[in-house]
Amino acid sequence: MTISHRLRRAAAAALTAGLLIGTLGGCNSSGSTTGDAKEGASSDEIAAALQTDTTLTVWGWAPQLKPIVEAFEKKYPKVKVNLENVGTNNAHYTKLQNAIKAGSGAPDVAQIEYAALPQFALSDSLVDLKEFGAADLEDKYTPSTWGSVNLNGGIYALPQDSGPMAMFYRADVFEKHGISVPSTWDEYVAAAKKLHAADPNAYITSDTGDAGFTTSMIWQAGGQPYKVNSPTDVSVNLQDEGTKKWTKTWQPMIDEKLVSPVAGWSDEWFKSLSDGSIATLLTGAWMPANLESGAEAGSGNWRVAPMPTYEKGKAATAENGGGGDSVLKQSKNKAAAYGFLEFSNGPEGAAIHAANGGFPSTTADLENEKFLNTESAYFGGQKINEVLVQASKDVVPGWNYLPFQTYANSIFSDTVGQVYATGGQLDDGLKAWQDATVKYGEQQGFKVSSK
Repeated sequence: MTISHRLRRAAAAALTAGLLIGTLGGCNSSGSTTGDAKEGASSDEIAAALQTDTTLTVWGWAPQLKPIVEAFEKKYPKVKVNLENVGTNNAHYTKLQNAIKAGSGAPDVAQIEYAALPQFALSDSLVDLKEFGAADLEDKYTPSTWGSVNLNGGIYALPQDSGPMAMFYRADVFEKHGISVPSTWDEYVAAAKKLHAADPNAYITSDTGDAGFTTSMIWQAGGQPYKVNSPTDVSVNLQDEGTKKWTKTWQPMIDEKLVSPVAGWSDEWFKSLSDGSIATLLTGAWMPANLESGAEAGSGNWRVAPMPTYEKGKAATAENGGGGDSVLKQSKNKAAAYGFLEFSNGPEGAAIHAANGGFPSTTADLENEKFLNTESAYFGGQKINEVLVQASKDVVPGWNYLPFQTYANSIFSDTVGQVYATGGQLDDGLKAWQDATVKYGEQQGFKVSSK
């Protein structure tokens, strides 16, 4: 494990512990007392706030935010938005957590990924957007993204983007080796064997062990390892039927070395995507822009198909990535901040988001004929959004993240990750991950049950 990996794990652990210890110990007042006392506002009050001289601070890393802010300021010239990228992933969350703990310095609006949202909501750091009428927006978003922001009876963000999973594949590689596009996992494993036998330097995909990929694959298999019975009462079962369905499929892929050992997002990974030595990616709908910029030599050869399924003809997928925007309780301009959320995650902002490479979570945009019929030159002229939009409709319902998911993910490499590093059984690694997750939750004051 590199030093940078250790530092990221430590940052994630410190982040979650700092948030949760304060919350469960009853010391979270700093996250809820700063700013104006009134947290809700009517639509008229929100409209008035957007016509009042105001300055908002927004923390986020998505490249789409810059043009969204520019369009917002043009429509509402009295509102100045200071857009700040304070880092991605743990750097962003650690700085946010520090400001919450200090009771000052937090932005008005923060971008927060769906997997991290529960811990910030639990720490009483975010405004419940129901007080601004957000509950009326439910049918504007896909069920999976709305479910990710609707936590414990409150709405703590408006969805920004989504990541329904699909299979991105190299049509030229499949054609060269006479491989049909797999529609089931049995066919996918067979394709992996055929490809690697024909070319020992080629792999169906890469996987060196990643918590987000693992949980998404369990989700797609129908697993529900995390249950949130109340904000402080959760259960963890990484041995449920859906989880074992995935491990039964994926274990032979690891044992027979059918997955590339190249680490994701490395230069070598992008090179492999460019030359076709990695022939598929099982990932979220936000991937096309990354392929276009990182694997330019693959242009014209990539295509998109639905995720393989366990039952032929029965579509099923999961979300992988994505997040929303939240209003912080420290904000002194909550009405204007919520107005920014409605713009950036409503029809106008969503259109800008999609035009700049994002995949929308808004149903209107997903049903837009222009969006659906857009042909991608990189993907050989395919109308890839037709496949990706259908994927958004096929996400298996009922998924939950833990209120300390960031920490749980940070210890993945010490448990399941060891199966990839030294060999062994995924089920054993998942059990070790479960045990470590349960132990941590109990240490933080949660009631945690497991099987």
